[in-house]
Amino acid sequence: MMLHRSTTTRTLIFAATACMASMLASPQAGAEAVILVDVENGKVLHAENATAPWYPASITKIMTAYVTLRAVKEGRITLDKLLTVSHNAAAQSPVKMGFPPGTTVTVDNALKMLMVKSANDMAVVLAEGVGGSIEKFADLMNLQAQRLGMSQSHFVNPNGLPADEQVVSARDMAMLARQVIREFPEYDYYWHLPGIRFGKKVQRNYNTLIGRYPGADGMKTGFICASGFNLVATATRDGKRLIAVVLGAPSSSARAIKAAQLLERGFSSNPLTWLTPEIGTVDSLKPVVDSAPPNLREEMCGKHRKRPAGEDEDDSAAIASLSTDSAYSVFLSALRAPNGKNPLQQDANLGEPVVVFTGPKKQATADVKSKDGKVKTGAAKAGMVPAGTSVPWTSTSPGSLADSPPSDGKQGEGSGNAAPAQRAKPKSTTTKSAATQPAPKATAAPAPKATAAQSAPKAASKGDSKSNSKTAKAAKPDKTDSTDKKQ
Repeated sequence: MMLHRSTTTRTLIFAATACMASMLASPQAGAEAVILVDVENGKVLHAENATAPWYPASITKIMTAYVTLRAVKEGRITLDKLLTVSHNAAAQSPVKMGFPPGTTVTVDNALKMLMVKSANDMAVVLAEGVGGSIEKFADLMNLQAQRLGMSQSHFVNPNGLPADEQVVSARDMAMLARQVIREFPEYDYYWHLPGIRFGKKVQRNYNTLIGRYPGADGMKTGFICASGFNLVATATRDGKRLIAVVLGAPSSSARAIKAAQLLERGFSSNPLTWLTPEIGTVDSLKPVVDSAPPNLREEMCGKHRKRPAGEDEDDSAAIASLSTDSAYSVFLSALRAPNGKNPLQQDANLGEPVVVFTGPKKQATADVKSKDGKVKTGAAKAGMVPAGTSVPWTSTSPGSLADSPPSDGKQGEGSGNAAPAQRAKPKSTTTKSAATQPAPKATAAPAPKATAAQSAPKAASKGDSKSNSKTAKAAKPDKTDSTDKKQ
């Protein structure tokens, strides 16, 4: 009898232990996976389900950009290299730029479209341009993941479209974001571009913390029905930079608020911090039990939702519409800017969107600024800003950042950390007429008038100005899928 009871007790204890281990490894239904990491030392400041496997969605594109920038750094490709949109790239699901096959785009412009619009076709363009094919590029992604110690990550495509084998964890994405920041400080602007302008169409960054949360300076959002709303966010204050990863949030506004809450926790000085047990560094976290990622399709895109979830939800309106009864109301009321307004609700101080275009790199033009202070078309086609114009990414962003790529040693004109319009000194297209020359002190004859040949350059200058006014026509974006709408 005693033997039977002992066996039963051991069985119950084993079952309870296994259940607890499973709970620690896998998030409960409706739970999120989050982590907060200090960039400088890799210290984990907060973590929940951080080692649980998760579908990455478009935060995959951080790895796509990382592999591409490594190819640039190693001299295997340049930012000015023209890549061609293949039939495979053009056939990708929305969201995408929608360029027809055969269209060419530089690596630099493809990266900007990738990080702001989260264009799935541009992800494939970069993958084929760097790796030769999606499969070979995925091998490069996995090679880098293994090198960085991202032991829970596996990639099969460069854009994060639904795939059972495409898996990451919050811990792994924090490791990747930290490596990107530390390895490529010269390309930091890619992570917090305020938006892009293609012809007359403007696309703002899906990461709504940029320009709203003080110090926000990156990095990437993502959504598919299976993953929920994901976000890798970075922010800097007083020289301290933090990484917040949120996976599986119920909406785009919820993930923004959750990330802001984590960042605020890391920046605030809590005198009782010493009472909190040390979690260790991000690379020291180990998964408890191997398990499959949760599938949130029914929760995110089920029939019970009034409208299908989508990456292009209006975060600003959603945040502003939160009632005082909201679960986030206490946090929202506590998170105040110096002027008394909530930083997540005030108008975004994003600056002008960066101009992108198809075809080869455009050179700087002499006519940069018009009389009303706006950028002239010639400069806009080059993706530039007027000399002396400030681009307010955020109030605390590093002042050295620009909206144009730095030199990779192979770009020639327009390279370096300053905006090209500030570096390139345009050659004058006019010559000084005799009328502009100072008259001799003692001469009886009057100063000679400018000849027709001497005044001709002015007409030529007008002709150049007209030619610079042509702009590229924007491609018509494809309709976005109503359920698995993913950036």
